[in-house]
Amino acid sequence: MTQAAQAPVRETYAGTDDEEFSRLTEPFRRELLAHCYRMLGSTHDAQDVVQDTYLRAWRGFSGFEGRSSVRVWLYRIATSACLTTLKHRSRRVLPSGLGPSGDPDQPLTVAGPDVAWVQPLPEADLPVTDPAAIVTTRSSVRLALVAALQYLPARQRAVLILRDVLAWHASEVADLLDTTTDAVNSALARARAHLARTGLTEDMFTEPADPADRMLLDRYARAFQNADTAALLQVLREDVTMEMPPHLTWFAGRDAVIRFLTTTVFSRVGTIRTIPARANGQPALATYTQGTEGLYHPHSLQVLTPTRTGVSRIVSFHDPSLFAPCGLPTCVDETSRPVGGR
Repeated sequence: MTQAAQAPVRETYAGTDDEEFSRLTEPFRRELLAHCYRMLGSTHDAQDVVQDTYLRAWRGFSGFEGRSSVRVWLYRIATSACLTTLKHRSRRVLPSGLGPSGDPDQPLTVAGPDVAWVQPLPEADLPVTDPAAIVTTRSSVRLALVAALQYLPARQRAVLILRDVLAWHASEVADLLDTTTDAVNSALARARAHLARTGLTEDMFTEPADPADRMLLDRYARAFQNADTAALLQVLREDVTMEMPPHLTWFAGRDAVIRFLTTTVFSRVGTIRTIPARANGQPALATYTQGTEGLYHPHSLQVLTPTRTGVSRIVSFHDPSLFAPCGLPTCVDETSRPVGGR
């Protein structure tokens, strides 16, 4: 964190009006949402906590004495609210965190209502800052990382995010969490050790910026829309995994993924349309399936992990309610053009 971000504001805000409150606090809303999303693994919960954070801040603004920056003060409120929320929420997961991979020849198993899934974060919710900060933010909300964070105890999670993502000093984190610097350093070491065991690799956090990477994604989209398994074989890594919340069943390995798609998804050629999207700072693919009237309706939002050797992970969220927050149309025609607007 920069010294400018940390510099105390040496004035009080007694009597500050709503317009001044908004001017001073609104620039931090999106980054607070990203912070709360990392903590909670849920866009909906993060939005609720950010709303609560701003309500608490507005109520207490007249008593804010400027011993820290407004930004730090807001993070203090938001982190505390996240920790409170986590006391009353079950851990959010992805299918691969609940059991071994499945057999593509067996029926899919749907989870019960007691399972809370990690949710994708629409690109529109990411902070708009300088280019270097954008890359850092995108890396820190990658789906694999957010899912791994959910397995950390809540305070360890907060320590790791504040120290390694936001680059706060240990003393600042200790002050925020009302603990000691030694306790912060110990929690950070345990959290880092856990992440080191999760199998996260640098490839998972590489931005697909060069033409070869983008071509890979285009080839994947075309192959999926055309139900072209031969083309998919060329773009999927041998160790690719595919998960499909709310289904508990997930698949590991290119052969299993291709077999499932061939027998279950690609049974009728021409019934799928796709639109490129983004979520969690990653490339995504919105898929639509043909309805009885000839139009195509939302089916799933696939969050993809491309690497230099192929697509390594597909998390396909079978939840049409995700389309609108991602700016995706609710219906498309056979040319993938929106019908009835976005």
